[in-house]
Amino acid sequence: MIKLLHTADWHLGRVLHHQSLLADQAHVLNQIIDYAVEYQVDAVLVAGDIYDRSMPPADAVRLLNQTINRFAELAIPLIMISGNHDSAERLGFAATQLQKTGLHILTDIQRVAEPVWLRKADTALQIFGIPFADPERIRHVFNQPVTDYDAAHKLLLDQVKAARDPHFPALLMSHCFVDGAETSESEKTLSVGGSDRVSYEPMLAFDYVALGHLHSPQSKGAPHIRYAGSPLKYSFSEHLHQKGVTLLSFDSAGLVAQAHLPLQPLREMRVLEGTLNTLLEQGQQDPQRDDYIMVRSTDTTALLDPMGRLREVYPNVLHLEKRVLQTEPLAQANPNHIKLDAAQLVRDFYAQIQGEPLTDAQSDIINATLTKLSQPNQDNSL
Repeated sequence: MIKLLHTADWHLGRVLHHQSLLADQAHVLNQIIDYAVEYQVDAVLVAGDIYDRSMPPADAVRLLNQTINRFAELAIPLIMISGNHDSAERLGFAATQLQKTGLHILTDIQRVAEPVWLRKADTALQIFGIPFADPERIRHVFNQPVTDYDAAHKLLLDQVKAARDPHFPALLMSHCFVDGAETSESEKTLSVGGSDRVSYEPMLAFDYVALGHLHSPQSKGAPHIRYAGSPLKYSFSEHLHQKGVTLLSFDSAGLVAQAHLPLQPLREMRVLEGTLNTLLEQGQQDPQRDDYIMVRSTDTTALLDPMGRLREVYPNVLHLEKRVLQTEPLAQANPNHIKLDAAQLVRDFYAQIQGEPLTDAQSDIINATLTKLSQPNQDNSL
């Protein structure tokens, strides 16, 4: 039996609302290492976006180096592909030499047909990696007239299928956007108009497909075509996600089991909604006040230094937004509004933002102010 951990989208060096997540990332990477030891896995997969940007900060490089060293000390192979956030050239430096140490960094699209073989007793598994590559790169390297991500992905898949040994199970790693899969705010858009999507049907024939790019743990098209998801929540749109890694088991016939193993963050990510005073009062009794917090304020009046006051009870509050109660969608706003007088525009704007009309007293103040502003300036002196 061969056991693997499928992970993806580490995004080392990520910053959320000016807050470094490096300590949080180190915390979950330690859990991944612990899982690898506990389940005695034969390799750990990372399906792209190891770093958060192509030129990662030094601290992120050090964290990856420490993690690689831990796996090397445990004699657990690490197999990774580059994602759209990574620089394939930088990540793939000395990759051929590093294979001898059990570190397999698959970044070269011209070598997708070369599998990594895992062998244990009477079981053998071939692992193919398709790193991220946009259609322009595929056209340039292979001189093929591909026009979108789906065609580019299929071209690489055809090379993998031609090289696959049909007598042994095969696992495919790919960093791509499968059409119809669930997205979140923290993923970088690859292109506009949906041309970044790839179809899952050409991948059905593999025993397992270890996907990266989308941050929500999910399968698409079939249970064995799966995104492990990111190990941490990287946007508040993910606050309900159950982050983790996927444990895989293979025998000589193929995949026999897969299971989601949860990861516990150093700090949870939560969204709180209510008036400022209510949230401040609740925060005094909140046992998880150190979590990363986004506040949706329901106050209808101006607030004095709300973030400063919130940080007194929630030291890691990262974002504050005021709930907008629109009387009609902005996109459907009446074009005739541009013909209205200034007072009516102010009244409409206030009602659209606050969800209620101006009071008579407020209207009088607006009218008086606009009247004063409309009067010609009598002071012509320089």
